[in-house]
Amino acid sequence: MRIAVFAGDGIGPEVTEQAVRVLQALEIEGMELVEGDVGGAAYRRHGHPLPEATLDIARSADAILFGAVGDFSLDHLERALRPEQAVLGLRKELGLFANLRPATVFKGLEDLSTLRPEVSGKIDLLIVRELNGDVYFGEKGTRTLEDGRRQGWDMMSYAEDEVRRIAHAGFKAAQGRSGRLCSVDKANVLETSQLWRDVMIEVSKEYPDVELTHMYVDNAAMQLVKNPGAFDVIVTGNLFGDILSDQASMCVGSIGLLASASLAEGKFGLYEPIHGSAPDIAGKALANPMATILSAAMLLRHSFGLEEQAARIEAAVAATLADGIKGGDLGGSAGTKEIGDAVLARL
Repeated sequence: MRIAVFAGDGIGPEVTEQAVRVLQALEIEGMELVEGDVGGAAYRRHGHPLPEATLDIARSADAILFGAVGDFSLDHLERALRPEQAVLGLRKELGLFANLRPATVFKGLEDLSTLRPEVSGKIDLLIVRELNGDVYFGEKGTRTLEDGRRQGWDMMSYAEDEVRRIAHAGFKAAQGRSGRLCSVDKANVLETSQLWRDVMIEVSKEYPDVELTHMYVDNAAMQLVKNPGAFDVIVTGNLFGDILSDQASMCVGSIGLLASASLAEGKFGLYEPIHGSAPDIAGKALANPMATILSAAMLLRHSFGLEEQAARIEAAVAATLADGIKGGDLGGSAGTKEIGDAVLARL
């Protein structure tokens, strides 16, 4: 069990440290942790946000535990050298095409959501987001029109095999939950979305035990606020998934509780909290490490099949919250290490 640990920038090292402590406390036989540099930290040390040495570590690993990247002081760099290119580069290099983002309200935290408690308390959903296509990886550029105006352009596209691959991931996820899959697109406007919908319908024939529905992305955004409990699994493209998954995190109450998995074919995956590097609180021991700890649980479940250990971590986090130990993002005063200590004690 070779796990690459890429802590990154800002609060990344702080929250990752606590997740590593939890993994080590499980005393799993054969587990090896190997550290590497990514993001702004890697640029400062090696001149690139994703140096070859880090890629070598990633290629030789069975899974990656990732912190966060982002450094405002490096925003002046050309896009290829900015910290965020580290995670985009890993997704492309390692074939990480399926992003799983669960969103569930922990018992007792219903009031923290901006939604009414009786609405937020019903949230238990999973967003499956395609990661390798769409406008993020399509051709793009800027040009000058004949009349002298500048124009920026980005190409949105999906090939049918790309849609089919993420469709299977979504249907399989739904089989393991409540058997309901909502495909989100914009087929009334976009040809890319029409192909998406057509392929989803084709693949659905292989999963007769899963109920498939379709929803336009603008309506999906509205329903996530109006009636989020109606969703089980949502599958959607890269751009729409990026927006909806962040929206879902705030419906839950705090981005500091949301874990994610980015999976390749097979069992390889990259696991990270969905929050950013939060440079405003970096180094102050204020960051909530629970999302990273929960990401470590997803790592054990999806890459190694260690359901019992994953469930133990999740139960320890839930017990910590139930006992009122919360970070500043949840209205509490517990620091990063204090939260880590509390999770370890309950583990």
